[in-house]
Parts: sequence; structure tokens; C-alpha cells
Amino acid sequence: MNFRLTLSSALALSLAAPLMGTPFAASAQTAAAPVFNRIATFATSANMAEGEDRARATSAEIMTVTPDGMTLIYSDSPLGAIGLVDITDPKAPKPLGNIAMDGEPTTTVVAGKTAFVGVNTSKSFTEPSGVLRSVSLEDRSILANCDLGGQPDSVAISPDGSRLAVAIENERDEEVNDGALPQMPAGFVEILPLKDGVVDCAAKQHVDLTGLAEIAPEDPEPEYVAFNAANELVVTLQENNHLVVIGADGKVASHFSAGSVDLAGIDTDKDGKLDFTGKQDGVAREPDGVVWIDADHFATANEGDWKGGSRGFTIWKKDGTVVYESGADFEHAIIRAGHYPEGRSNKKGVEPEGLTFAEFGGAKLLFVGSERASMVGVYDVADLSQPKLLQLLPSGIGPEGLVAIPARNLFATANETDLGEDGAARAHVMLYEAGVGPATYPTVASRADQLIGWGAISGLSVDPATPSVLWAVSDSAYGAEPSIYRIDTSKVPAEITDKIVVSRDGKPAEKIDLEGIASDGQGGFWLASEGDPKKEVPHQVLHVDAQGAIGQTFALPEALLAGQTRFGMEGIALHDGKVWVAVQREWEDDPKGQTKLLQLDPASGTWAGLRYPLEGGEGWVGLSELAIHGDYAYLVERDNLIGDKAALKQITRVPVADLEPVALDGELPVVTKEVVRDLIPDLKQWNGYVQDKVEGMAIAPDGTVHVMTDNDGVDDASGESFYWRFSLGQ
Repeated sequence: MNFRLTLSSALALSLAAPLMGTPFAASAQTAAAPVFNRIATFATSANMAEGEDRARATSAEIMTVTPDGMTLIYSDSPLGAIGLVDITDPKAPKPLGNIAMDGEPTTTVVAGKTAFVGVNTSKSFTEPSGVLRSVSLEDRSILANCDLGGQPDSVAISPDGSRLAVAIENERDEEVNDGALPQMPAGFVEILPLKDGVVDCAAKQHVDLTGLAEIAPEDPEPEYVAFNAANELVVTLQENNHLVVIGADGKVASHFSAGSVDLAGIDTDKDGKLDFTGKQDGVAREPDGVVWIDADHFATANEGDWKGGSRGFTIWKKDGTVVYESGADFEHAIIRAGHYPEGRSNKKGVEPEGLTFAEFGGAKLLFVGSERASMVGVYDVADLSQPKLLQLLPSGIGPEGLVAIPARNLFATANETDLGEDGAARAHVMLYEAGVGPATYPTVASRADQLIGWGAISGLSVDPATPSVLWAVSDSAYGAEPSIYRIDTSKVPAEITDKIVVSRDGKPAEKIDLEGIASDGQGGFWLASEGDPKKEVPHQVLHVDAQGAIGQTFALPEALLAGQTRFGMEGIALHDGKVWVAVQREWEDDPKGQTKLLQLDPASGTWAGLRYPLEGGEGWVGLSELAIHGDYAYLVERDNLIGDKAALKQITRVPVADLEPVALDGELPVVTKEVVRDLIPDLKQWNGYVQDKVEGMAIAPDGTVHVMTDNDGVDDASGESFYWRFSLGQ
């Protein structure tokens, strides 16, 4: 796969306006493949009824769509329900509420106006049980229940609508024997006849899978099932690292090990560094999701679970021949998009989990979801031996269910992770529309000919010699390797072309949390490091040379540190030889609702300051960036709220003439601010949920304002980094 010729070309594509309302039609100009852009986001908490506690946990896991393409149905395990979303207008999805399942729903499929839901009713791992519930989508009543004899996971419906298949996993207890197999009872597959929307439970066909796998043959744990047009069924045995093909007669036609992969160019340590020089040999694939591409070929997402996880996907011939192996290529593309989950490096990296296949206007597309990176790869698989990566789509947190609706130009994801208890992002369903370019995401990607990992961008500065170039820093998400990045904004997407590690005595600097950067005009940089007294990380200003080597360190005065908190310096700017820094939130010596703007004189090492009045609101409000341009100092002021709760993300300014700091041992004057721009409309342009951390801002000499969000290093976050620009006065 040539990343430069596939992903980069697709992202730079700029053609006519997207087609609307009719299926995507390929043409010679579009080279057969559509471009997908996100058009709407739906929080699953919106499906709760009036008066319900919407702060409680919810989720969107496996998802399907009704035959008319107008309603999405997802399983919501925390609520024990299936959720329905009206996508008649896909740009404005509407809640249709939840239907209680009296158990844990796993997967739903639909025939006509009946939904068939696998429901886990198990008392324990050793006493698994479950049912297949038939649910009327007209009056939402339970029409029938079919005892499955075990714990269901995946449910599939044949393309001709004549049968259902259920993977009865009878999953293991990961707390027993370190999760090792065998753990009885064994799993199996049930095939059930379906006629006129009615399941013939009495005629179900039991398919025994024991004795097939090399790993724990007595304890198969089927994970995912899928039918092809010939009513053949493929089954992944994830923990057993095995694949089974069941014929239309319900008998095992073939089976084979999923095998292993040798990986190179990967991060293997959870150590706060983005180091992609590692390798692993003989990694078991342990496939999770599976989908047929045609009658003879299927693809697996190799998430891993027990001992494996090859971080990619594989295309198979149904006799077990490997037609294509992605290896680490999928992960490498995600790394370049800034979505790599470093916290999973010692386990399974980006963890591909779900996938689906569909044809859009003749383009044969495979969609591969990365659970931990919160991205979906779109591959052209016209040539099964050489898939081409067309796009990476941003998703919510933890995409699991993927649904393609080519008749309506639509694609949707169900994102299972819900952080509502922490006041952060909720579980979401996201919708994308197929058309012709350009792709709106990613907004920043590292260069194609090097593997530069990046993320958690927390500060920006314009290069004095080349205003189209920005310099950025990453924060403590990668604290073991604090870095400065060079970003070329003349490219689309903006391109990270270099990474400089901040060092002290020739080694990566320790105990620093970079939150601000300012070019010194001579090739070096001033850096603001936010401290944390609980972790013995000092608040300090650093000066580094062009290679990132620390030459000077300026600590805050002891009198000021007496009232310190961890919410320290978040922005830095250079003006008339003096260094200015913005303190994020009030410290113990500040009046409520006020924080400080501090001035450092590098020549004398003395500090002075002013106070800045913060807005009120829910959560907390603070400063996250500082830039000085012309007659004003510009600041980013924001709350820490996300999604629908986000209320304050703005740029303010203070006249430079009013920046008259005084000694810190006296009464600090309060500056008067003016709001310049509300950033919430800007943050909504990507049709996701509103991100909370607008942490980068820099202003070029011509008044171009560059803004960027911090993706938190993909830790309990969607990983989305948004970069945009506008002119002062717009």
C-alpha cells in the first residue's frame, strides 16, 4: 500500500459539490470511489425518555438499519435496551427512544418490520443463557422469544432472508486463570429458519464447533458470524484464533487457524513515548469482526483478545488462503493522523474490531473500525490482493458497530464508550455522507515518507521567517518525550514535517508539561511548562535552541508558588524582549473568577503580573493560549465542557497598552477584556460533538489566526484534532 498515493491524494481531492439525495454514481472524474464526510452526530443519551436520568451510563454498540434505510437500531448494554434513531433526514437524526430487552442486548438484525435481538440473560460465566427476541417495530411489543441455550453474541441474517445465525459465545471469565482457555461450557452456533418474519425456533440447527481449533479445541468461543449470498456462514473463534466456514446445509465445510503475523514499525511499550521502532514476531491474529466481500472471500478485523492482536485486517479466501494482510499499515496511517493510542502500545495498538463491506456506485469498499484509535479506514478492495486506503474517518470514542447504506449515500458508526459520569463525551451514533471531495478530515497529518507520531497539541507559534509554518508542542500525554512539531499549513491537510524532542543534557527532558510555545526569532523557542505540585513537576519557563536543547530555565518566585495549583501556565508570547505567560485558572491567592497574566524579564529573571477576569459558567473556566499581535494580546478562554454542554470557547483580547504589570507582592490590577470570536460555531463545522480543549492559537503577521484543539493523546477522547484558520475581523 502506498500511503502517499492513496490517503494523501484522497484528502487533497477537490471536486464538484457532493451529490445529494441519490445513490452515489461513479464517473471517470471520480475514479469510482466516493469521499465520505461526517454530517451528523447523535448522543445515545437523547434516546432516554423525559424525566429519566440522562447522566447514567448508555452505549451504542452493534448497529443495524431497517430495510428502508430510515431507522438505525443499536444495542445499548448498560441500559439493557435497543435504541432507535430516525435518520429520515440524516443531517438531523431524531430520537425514537429505547425498547427494554430484559437482559443485555448484543446484536440486532431486521427482516421486514420485525427486529431480532440476541439477548444475554446469563446468571454467570458458568451458567450462560440467552434468548432471541422478536420485536415488532410497529408497536414495539415482544412477539416471541426463542431460547438459545447459551450466551449470544453476534446475530446474522442471510441475504435472502431465509435464516438467522447466532454465535453462542459462552465467553470466558477473564479473572479466572488469567483468562486462559478452556473455560466451560463450550460455545456453538445456532441456525434458525425464518419465514415471513417468523422464526421457527423448534427447527433450529445446532452446529457443534468443538474439536476444530488448535487452541482449546474443547472450548470454542464463537465471536462473530456472517452470511454470504450462497447462505454459507463464516464464524470467528477469536480466543481460539480460528475460523470456521459452515455450508448452506448447516455443516462445517472448512476450518483453519487464523495464524499469526510478524509486525515491524510498532510501538510496543506504554511509556509516554511515540516510538515506532519496535517489532513483534508471531502475533496471533485473534480475529473479531468478519464480513464477506464476495461469495469466495471475506475479511477479518484482527483485534486480538487473549494473547494476540495483529493491529490490522486480513482478506481471506474461504479455503484459508491469505489474499492480503495489512500488517501494521493500517496502524501506520492512523499514527500519521494523530490518533495513535499510546496507552495500548503494550497490548494491541489500535485494535481493529468491526468491519463492513458495501458497493457505492460500483466502488467496492471495505470499512475497518479501530476501537482504540476511534477511526474508520475506508479501503477500495476492487483488487483484493492490494487494497487501497482512501480515507480515515473520525468517529466517536470506541467505534464498534459499522453500517453502510449505499442506497442513501450514507455510512454510520456506533460508538460504545460513554464518559458521562466524568462530564465528558457521551456514547454517540455518527453519520457520514458519500459524495465527491474534498475530505474534511484529518485536518493535520504527518508526512507520508516518515512515521512521525503526534497528538495532544497544546500550543502554537508562527514561524517568523515563514508565516505558513507553525511550531507546536505536545503536553504531558507524551511526557516521556516532550516534543516540538513543525507544521506546514500550506498543505491540505496541514502537514507535520518534523519532530524535535526537548532535551536536557542530551536526554529527553523530564518533569515538564509543555503547554505553550513562542518562537524567539532566532531559531529557538520559549516554552511554558505547566506544573503539578502533587507530581513534583515545577511551573517553569524554558528557553531551547533549534535542536530543542534546554539552555535556560526560569522558575516562578517562591512567594507566588505558595498559592500554586496544578492549573498553571497555558500560553506564552514574546513582546519587546519580555516573556508573557497566561495562567490557566485562579490560584489560592487569586480572587474567585480571576487568574493571572505574568511577565518575565529574561535579562533580570524578575517577574511581574496582572489579573484577568474569567467568565462564569458550569464546570470550570480558564485560559489556554496567549498570542500578541499588533496592539493587542489575544487569549483563548474556555470552559472544560464537551458536546451539548459546551458553552464557552472564545478568543478575547486586551490592549497591549493596558499590559502594565506590577510586582507580585503588591495588589495586581485587573485588565479589561473584549470578546473577539465565539469558537463554538467553528468547532461544530466537522459535525461531531464540540471538543473541549481549544489549546493552540497563533497569529501571523497578516492577521491570519491559526487555531487547533488538543486531542488528549487519544486517552478517553475521540482523538480528533481540529485545525482551522481565519482572519482577524471575520
